[in-house]
Amino acid sequence: MMAVVGSRYRMRALFNWILVATVLFGVVGCAEEKVNYKVELAAPSEFLLGPEDVLAVTVWKNQDLSRDVTIRPDGMISMPLIGDVPAADVTPNVLAKRIGDRLTEYMTSPVVAVQVKEVNSYFIYVLGEVTKPGRYSLKSYTNVMQGISLAGGFTPFASKNKIKVLRNAGIGSEQKRQIEIPVHYEDILRGIAVPGNFILLSGDVIVVP
Repeated sequence: MMAVVGSRYRMRALFNWILVATVLFGVVGCAEEKVNYKVELAAPSEFLLGPEDVLAVTVWKNQDLSRDVTIRPDGMISMPLIGDVPAADVTPNVLAKRIGDRLTEYMTSPVVAVQVKEVNSYFIYVLGEVTKPGRYSLKSYTNVMQGISLAGGFTPFASKNKIKVLRNAGIGSEQKRQIEIPVHYEDILRGIAVPGNFILLSGDVIVVP
């Protein structure tokens, strides 16, 4: 009887050891796994167009082809003669060249200018333990600290060093996925935070637990 009890005890101890080892291995594996994100601490020098932005497209000496257009949710604009033109995620100068290149099928050396009349595509969300959670439409590039300030700052219950920014990642044919970027507010104030007080992208969600 004692031999059976001892055998069961050894089996249970072995099982517990295997379980602990598995958990520890998983934790070490997660710790070694690098978070795949890239952030910018300085605002881009040029503005990238996006859906709902209102543009004034001017074709020199051709009033019929010049018009105000709004970028559609699919990132396209519609122009006379040339039809739909991709307009999102490029600068106004790039879009002007794109339109001009398409117009060369119908006219000689077209001169095209694109002016941004209304910026509507740049927005962020701030949720959780902030005074005024919600969606914020912005007219210029904004960093994390400024985004939190727009929401009125923290409530008394905020965990300031556990903030996350949720971002949709993926470019071109790459599948879209959501990533979490850590924001250590107190460390930012002390100048030791990684990745630091980075610039927010359109659609970013600041979550303050």
